[in-house]
Amino acid sequence: MQPAAHPSVAPLPYGPTSTYQVKVFDVAYRRDGDETWLARIYQPQGAGPFPALIDVHGGVWSGGDRFSNAARNEALAASGLLIAALDFRLAPRDPYPASVADVNYGTRWLKAQAPALGGDPRRLGGIGASSGGHLVMLSAMRPHDPRYTALPGPEHVDAGLAYVIACWPILDPYARYRFAQASGRPELVRGSEGYFLNAETMQEASPQGILDRGEPAALPPTLVLQGTADKNITMAMTERFLAAYRAAGGAIELERFPGMGHGFGDPPGANLERALELMKAFIARQLAAAGPASEPPSA
Repeated sequence: MQPAAHPSVAPLPYGPTSTYQVKVFDVAYRRDGDETWLARIYQPQGAGPFPALIDVHGGVWSGGDRFSNAARNEALAASGLLIAALDFRLAPRDPYPASVADVNYGTRWLKAQAPALGGDPRRLGGIGASSGGHLVMLSAMRPHDPRYTALPGPEHVDAGLAYVIACWPILDPYARYRFAQASGRPELVRGSEGYFLNAETMQEASPQGILDRGEPAALPPTLVLQGTADKNITMAMTERFLAAYRAAGGAIELERFPGMGHGFGDPPGANLERALELMKAFIARQLAAAGPASEPPSA
């Protein structure tokens, strides 16, 4: 583990074309009885402190793990980002809101631990894919929700995010559930039912629903990546969310990948390379626009 970065040390400017060696290792970020929950750390090797990013994997709320986005995380870390990829509770054993509470806790944990890991806890970003996109966006929009902050953790920090990158995200779980029913996707139907348990919860735990109901919400700058041939979600769902997010005052960008399906950026290749360039450019814009980092927000 890197020596703790002193709070007075200025964060290292982020340059998308920078190249660092990356050390990868696991740390326990949460313990509950006999269970231990790990975060996989992707740590650039340099003076730092490096901007930090939390990664939330997908898997229909019931699969995946901290290894799921290894190629993407290693490439992003090599550009000078300290990344923590979380394991968290999964359905059907642990339905909503368990995983959102884990993401909220993991975000607070990373803010508290970033200096010891060679990172800067200020202007922390979040990235999630598919159902992970739902989880990271929901946690970011409701960082103070008592259901999500139920796990006691570091004081004087909250789960707010400076920006979000959502890869082929499920931003309207109920609409996706109905789409899966209509298009004959029983595995997606089962995954939704196992996590949310009922349609009412799908609607309540919905980033789209939060906007439709006019609920108070944090609206961090967001980048969405989606393939135009995605058979898990429709482009219309995503475009509806973008319109509602902007109407509520949020800044959001959509990058389309023509002819690509769900998870197009997972395997190595041209799509991942394009996605990485878009992500790095977006992160650089957010960090530059924020100006000098301020102290971490209080709870």
